[in-house]
Amino acid sequence: MEDEEQLDLASRLTSDHHQSLKLWLRMLSCTVKIENEIRSRLRATFGITLPRFDLMAQLERYPQGLRMGELSKRMMVTGGNVTGITDQLEQEKLVVRVPDPKDGRAYSVKLTPAGRKAFATMAAVHEDWIAELLQDVSGADKTTLIDLLSDMKQKLRTEP
Repeated sequence: MEDEEQLDLASRLTSDHHQSLKLWLRMLSCTVKIENEIRSRLRATFGITLPRFDLMAQLERYPQGLRMGELSKRMMVTGGNVTGITDQLEQEKLVVRVPDPKDGRAYSVKLTPAGRKAFATMAAVHEDWIAELLQDVSGADKTTLIDLLSDMKQKLRTEP
């Protein structure tokens, strides 16, 4: 019975399966390496975690603020995680909760002026770090990778 299962699995694996798996693992490996380096640098340089930086980045894009549920969706984390991160940033006076004008029971989160200033500093340094980490990839290769990954992202949106 076990041999039959292995044979069935082997018959389903094609060179495309292998190549797709190899691509997925290579993308994941690169992402993890860059993310770990950025996490380390954010903590050492600014005393901030990557999730806190990411929440501030979302709020920087939406000066009018975002509701907690929207932050959770955009960051792809649970509402509890967003609440904890927001609590920390609020204690440091980097964000503020304000009543949502459309729904008196809900709150939006906004960067404070101090939060905007702190994030602007961190974002500029973060951009330099990313440029440094990818400096050995040529401009042409970066353009090709962006185009290929954009196509992949679009296809992943439309396929079931």
